[in-house]
Amino acid sequence: MLTFRNPVLDADWPDPDAIRVGDDYFLVASSFNRSPGLPVLHSTDLLRWTIASHAAAQLVPAEHYTRPRHGSGIWAPSIRHHDGVFYVVFPDPDHGIFVTTTRDPFGTWSPPRLLLPGRGLIDPCPLWDDDGATYLVHGWAASRSGQKNLLTLVEVDDALTRVVGRRETIVDGDLIDGCTTLEGPKLYKRDGVYWVFAPAGGVSTGWQSAFRARSPFGPYEHRVVMRQGDTPVNGPHQGAWVTTPGGEDWFLHFQDRGVFGRVVHLQPLTWGTDGWPLIGEPLADEPGCGQPVLEYRAPAAADRPGEVGPAAQAGPAAQAEPARSDPFDGPAPGPQWHFQANVPDGTAVADGGSLRLAVAPDDLGNLRDVAGVIGQQLPGYPCRVTTRVDLTGHDGVRAGLLVLGRTYAWVGLEARDGQVRVVSRRRAEDNLRVPEADLMEPVDLDLVAPAVDLGATSDAEGVITFAWRRGPEDAWTEVPVRFPAVQGHWIGAEVGLFAGPLGGLSPAEGARVSFGPVEVRDTRAN
Repeated sequence: MLTFRNPVLDADWPDPDAIRVGDDYFLVASSFNRSPGLPVLHSTDLLRWTIASHAAAQLVPAEHYTRPRHGSGIWAPSIRHHDGVFYVVFPDPDHGIFVTTTRDPFGTWSPPRLLLPGRGLIDPCPLWDDDGATYLVHGWAASRSGQKNLLTLVEVDDALTRVVGRRETIVDGDLIDGCTTLEGPKLYKRDGVYWVFAPAGGVSTGWQSAFRARSPFGPYEHRVVMRQGDTPVNGPHQGAWVTTPGGEDWFLHFQDRGVFGRVVHLQPLTWGTDGWPLIGEPLADEPGCGQPVLEYRAPAAADRPGEVGPAAQAGPAAQAEPARSDPFDGPAPGPQWHFQANVPDGTAVADGGSLRLAVAPDDLGNLRDVAGVIGQQLPGYPCRVTTRVDLTGHDGVRAGLLVLGRTYAWVGLEARDGQVRVVSRRRAEDNLRVPEADLMEPVDLDLVAPAVDLGATSDAEGVITFAWRRGPEDAWTEVPVRFPAVQGHWIGAEVGLFAGPLGGLSPAEGARVSFGPVEVRDTRAN
């Protein structure tokens, strides 16, 4: 028997939703202010995942998101397949609920269209019913609407373009003892019964509830179907119920790991004789409720001959996450990268083993405000990230390797008046009146070609050790002050690359800085 270990995605993939179409699973996650947004992941066994596409080439309204708007943008989406079309329905809490579609989830998605305008509408999920009706359930964000802990159902047309019928609150969390922050609903139908799977209790401390009714508009009865129990998996909730081709039921959900963001776990889902689901393994002191498993029998798909091994094979199943390293050997950076906001086409261009990144005109000294910072999630496991930066031919420019959250730090080069030096700095507050502080004494370089290797090592707690060296034949010099990485606004910390002008200086028009291949190496003990 093959087994797997949680989390199956040990990085920030917030608010996952997933479906199966044939033998393929597709998972979509929140992306907030990041562009491109709505990463769509693909797997054939629920254990090995790659990035298939991004359902949002940029955030909309496009002009509104030309600057980083932390905490805004794309919140919890849903993904569904109906009549040969893939739908991703997603909310922007400041603008409303949008829909994008495709027939090829590995290709291009349609420009988003607005289905429900309004502030505070979040976490939508559609259901095409057997009788031809189509419904959309959603939650509410108090920060924009003044109300929360409510689930609302609205009847829409088959193509998800307009409202055509009733719109009612179907669950009021305030009427349920102990229920707070009810949100993230996913709508299903099973054997004539309507189900809403919804988390409550908050991102890092909550639980998973299920609601059922004989009518889509209720009345609904409820049960808590998964809690933390005596496991280390805090706040296990919000995700997706999927069924394998062989009839196994599974639930994908997140756990908030702070600096590492919301990582994704896979749990068995079973149906009791009373018709209620139980997620994970049963809790001894709460009948009908489960707690997360840390290690479990792998889904049947993982036993397929030719993929992982014959069904009789015992031991750990193969697990894989989307690639982190990037050799920059294609025409563009890999799909693991995103910007902090919408940027002009060609801001980052891969070119024969290097990345040529445009010097950001909006860098006024605070890298959290720079749209053109290109980043990816900081992995949830100890790792080492390395690259090379080259400032040949540049003056009045700074560039480097960055770890970004509500605070940030970086190591890299500055070129001023013909002099290049190695620096490492941090910003402890998101405030332009507080300048970046040095983590090391700057080192002047006397190089014909001003280029250095850069490194950032993250430990199990997300504490970063920066380092640099002149070239592969040289020893690494560590920055003496460590940097405890900090999560961003609703997201985990990111590792990224940046290039910007030095204060008061104007680099050449169209200037680009070259970075070498990025290697992200897992440093956990084998």
